[in-house]
Amino acid sequence: MYKIIGIVLGFLFGFGFLGAFIGYLIGSSIDRTKDFGIGGVNPLSNSHRKTIFLETTFTLMGKLAKVDGHISKDEIAHVEQFIKKMGMTPEHRKQAIEQFKRGSAPEFDITETLDTFMATCGQTLNLKQVLIMYLSIMAFADGKLDSAEEQLLKTVANRLGYSDADFEQMLEMLINQSHFSQGSQRKAASPSALDDAYKALGVSKDNSDKEIKTAYRKLMSQYHPDKLIGQGLPEDMIAVATEQAKEIQVAYDLIKKHREGNKS
Repeated sequence: MYKIIGIVLGFLFGFGFLGAFIGYLIGSSIDRTKDFGIGGVNPLSNSHRKTIFLETTFTLMGKLAKVDGHISKDEIAHVEQFIKKMGMTPEHRKQAIEQFKRGSAPEFDITETLDTFMATCGQTLNLKQVLIMYLSIMAFADGKLDSAEEQLLKTVANRLGYSDADFEQMLEMLINQSHFSQGSQRKAASPSALDDAYKALGVSKDNSDKEIKTAYRKLMSQYHPDKLIGQGLPEDMIAVATEQAKEIQVAYDLIKKHREGNKS
């Protein structure tokens, strides 16, 4: 818009076409600053989202690890495994460790980090859900979720726009999805497996086949690699989301098999 104004004003009050050209350059500069911020960097660009997502994830992981007063060996091991599983580039690995240390500092305040995340990634529902998922997995790393960790997770979820009820449901789904992780395949044969599978999908036995399939497809869509990468998830952080999708698939297959068996 400003480039057009610049051309007109430059032509009328400047030196003809030369003035119009100068006006175009000035107007373009104003447009670029207005749309992309000072320096012409688009705050909503995919590459910028990747940077902010990585920083937010690992600073909040550091905060979670220290929220109960100390960082356990299990939590440190989880972060190392998390980074290894993602196959991070050396540059991203270095950044992740630095951000984790920053977040674990006693004086670290999550407010600015979450404000920056919302300004950059707040319009991307999937990235918000994936962030909660990554942090929840971190909180479960030592095998339990204490009150301080749960409160911090709830605070983060609220800041991302989720109600307490939404958060509680997400947490229950994530806990039950973890029962179907690669290291817990035996769970599929346990007496409570079917109940866990329904909870993993956020549905109940009273839901119809169609409703359950819809819930399953919605969850799988949330963790679709192309969609997440397109929204700004770093490519080397996609492996964990893929693992989560596998857990959902196992849970859904169990429900589907049980229901088909009852119809025959």
